Amino acid sequence: MSDHEPALTLRPALSADEAFLFDLRKATMTEHLARAGDASDDAEHRARVLHRYDAARVICIDGAPAGLLKAHRTDTEWVVMQLQISPEHQGRGIGERVLHTVLQAAQMEALPVALKVLKGNPAKRLYERLGFETIGEDDRQFHMRRAPRASAETEAE
Repeated sequence: MSDHEPALTLRPALSADEAFLFDLRKATMTEHLARAGDASDDAEHRARVLHRYDAARVICIDGAPAGLLKAHRTDTEWVVMQLQISPEHQGRGIGERVLHTVLQAAQMEALPVALKVLKGNPAKRLYERLGFETIGEDDRQFHMRRAPRASAETEAE
């Protein structure tokens, strides 16, 4: 472990990132999709990469692409659609650091954050640790939500 905390940045996904994001999705999601009985062929992966591409942010570590955050704000909540970290960068707290950017934005607007996680995906433990609660499920995934936190000021009133 080095003393240096890697520089973590988010930038809008460009069309040039599509190949990286396609490979990233295959590397991080195929196993979970197969377990859930979902399609994981190349056409399905490509469709998921391109869905809401306007909301895609490439997670860079020291300037190099290392993951994907796809999140957007609706009128009533923030929605995390996809969070994928390259296998070689997993387990280092990167996903948690990236999620904090969404949680902070939602907190500033007093909005909840919603996401879905495939059953059997170990990321569910991270979401629970960050305060997400399971509010529903279907046969494939858990539906999770994190309510906005009351600030110290509103608690004091």
